[in-house]
Amino acid sequence: MSQNLVNKYNVAGPRYTSYPTVPYWNSESFSLQKWKDVLKKSFDESNKDEGISLYLHMPFCESLCTFCGCHKHITKRHEVESPYINAVLKEWSLYCELLESKPRIKELHIGGGTPTFFSPENLKYLISELLKVSEVAEGYEFSFEGHPNNTTKEHLQVLYDLGFRRVSFGVQDYNLKVQKAINRVQPFKNVKHATETARAIGYTSVGHDIIFGLPFQTEVDVIETIRKTEALMPDRIAFYSYAHVPWIKGNGQRGFKEADLPSGPSKRQQYETGKYLLEKAGYVEIGMDHFALKSDSLYKAMQNESLHRNFMGYTASKTQAMIGLGVSSINDSWYGFAQNVKSIREYYELVNNNIIPVYRGHILNNEDLKIRRHILNLMCHFKTSWSQPELTFDELPDVLIKLNELEHDGLLDLEKKQITITEKGKPFVRNVCMAFDLLLQRKKPETQLFSMTI
Repeated sequence: MSQNLVNKYNVAGPRYTSYPTVPYWNSESFSLQKWKDVLKKSFDESNKDEGISLYLHMPFCESLCTFCGCHKHITKRHEVESPYINAVLKEWSLYCELLESKPRIKELHIGGGTPTFFSPENLKYLISELLKVSEVAEGYEFSFEGHPNNTTKEHLQVLYDLGFRRVSFGVQDYNLKVQKAINRVQPFKNVKHATETARAIGYTSVGHDIIFGLPFQTEVDVIETIRKTEALMPDRIAFYSYAHVPWIKGNGQRGFKEADLPSGPSKRQQYETGKYLLEKAGYVEIGMDHFALKSDSLYKAMQNESLHRNFMGYTASKTQAMIGLGVSSINDSWYGFAQNVKSIREYYELVNNNIIPVYRGHILNNEDLKIRRHILNLMCHFKTSWSQPELTFDELPDVLIKLNELEHDGLLDLEKKQITITEKGKPFVRNVCMAFDLLLQRKKPETQLFSMTI
């Protein structure tokens, strides 16, 4: 990759798990009632045919990983498990009462935090109770995130028996110095054991999460991590850029000095090398940051253009409505977003008083819906079109001016009423999306809100 292009386009920008992005939500005009209305509308339109997605946020961790940007609560007291599960089930009952008819679950994902902080027995109780008042849609996919150090055979078996077939393990990097810097020490043998145990039980998709750009990490470390990963051949790999945003996440990302991070060019070389090795091993790049074997459903979804992206990342199928349960979870009805409160105490208080615990959100207007479709097309399929009248908008000429420069740099092909991101341009997909981001164009942030795009 040209260093000139890296220097030009390596700017702070959103990762576009949503549009509008969270800093641009209009929470002033948002209300709980408006959220209920748009969720009910989306549910009535889509539940019968495609079902819904369900995300469960399990916030507890026994120790703080200093690379993590997720909402978490650090404790070694496992007596917190049952009260939290009961609150999540209470929240689900509030949604079931609102939706009136029985939800059909197409996708269910357990994230965190550390989901495997919870005992197998408690996870079994949680999922069993959720499913008692739900239906499971045809072609459903249940998945969870596991910590290689504490995911037991019992965890895997219990969830498998409940219908889970996909699991992802956080690896990050195998170099001990890097692991100590991010406070996430886990030897290869633990990852190997967790991966092989999952496969022996019958999981059909095992994923590994790898991060580049970590403190003290070098290109050699990335090569060694991928070499060890190749020995296990996970079905999916998330190969993420470390998002250094300590101004948002507070002290959690200040366990090392800025000078300990690799430079921009070094970080980019880590990605280029990692991508080359992954593709050489038989993985195909999926959207942004993801790789999959051709046998995996994520690759097949990309091939048949059913790939979808939401707050859970890339998924193999689309649902119009996604309900998030638990502290800080984000909900998506397609017509609106809503985020739950982040304080566990406040969360308990609201659900115990029969109040759906959202505290901010955004209801999309017609312009938002059009831009959202373009950005989703770019993030999932590396192309978008405005040949249909419903996908044109007043400021399209201004967007085209920005796209002309990207085309001049060889990052996309601009035709009369569509664009296609080139192979050279795929690492710059966030920059292409930013050209469509009207809210970002109208109000540039005065302080840095986002991680660097490259």
